[in-house]
Amino acid sequence: MIVVKSQAEIQKMAAAGSIVAEIFESLKTFVSAGMSTADVEAYVDGELKKRKAIPAFKGYRGYPSSICVSLNAEVVHGIPSKSVRIRKGDLVSIDLGVILGGYYGDAAITIPVEGASPDAQRLSDVTEQALYAGIEQAVVGNRVSDISSAIQKHAEANGFSVVRAFVGHGIGRQLHEEPQVPNYGKPGQGPRLREGMTLAIEPMVNAGTFDVVILRDGWTAVTADGALSAHFEHTIAITRQGPRILTKI
Repeated sequence: MIVVKSQAEIQKMAAAGSIVAEIFESLKTFVSAGMSTADVEAYVDGELKKRKAIPAFKGYRGYPSSICVSLNAEVVHGIPSKSVRIRKGDLVSIDLGVILGGYYGDAAITIPVEGASPDAQRLSDVTEQALYAGIEQAVVGNRVSDISSAIQKHAEANGFSVVRAFVGHGIGRQLHEEPQVPNYGKPGQGPRLREGMTLAIEPMVNAGTFDVVILRDGWTAVTADGALSAHFEHTIAITRQGPRILTKI
């Protein structure tokens, strides 16, 4: 069942989303070569504590950490580790969800570390552009797959592939609600978008094949061919005035 939110509920989600946005803005300058992915998590935990927000991922279905930090060929769900160091030129994808006042905010960014190749930078840029292409279709009267199709078209037009194994989702009082929001597919299919629907739209785009493999930790997904991957996500609300991004400053 798709849960339609009231204006008051959307405001509460926006408060949670603003925390995600603020932390991501600071991470753009904090993340650097030499630190461990656990250092990134410790920083985020400190920022959440300052804001009295709860990390949404920790303990969710057994996930052990507050954030996901995925490097280079890691697509999503990379577990922070003291033994994994960020290097010059890495692509660092960070996924963060927070709970504030019983409502969720969820977003992801990819940060090209100093020295990243032009190809890595382009993959990151195109993935972010694909996210916004999808958000543009998140209007009353459209269907869920209009978002999906726009993301796929932009990514593939630039020579990249869209991951099929993971999808976006509804969000609100739960981290994952209906409907699922794939990042690929034909337009004009799926549930019709209504005012008050809230969605987490999150393209994962690969430089090579869209196939992924799950590592032995049971969480980390990597590209099957070892090619680079990037990930961007926003939580949005469907309004009569158009899509409202709730995880943006």
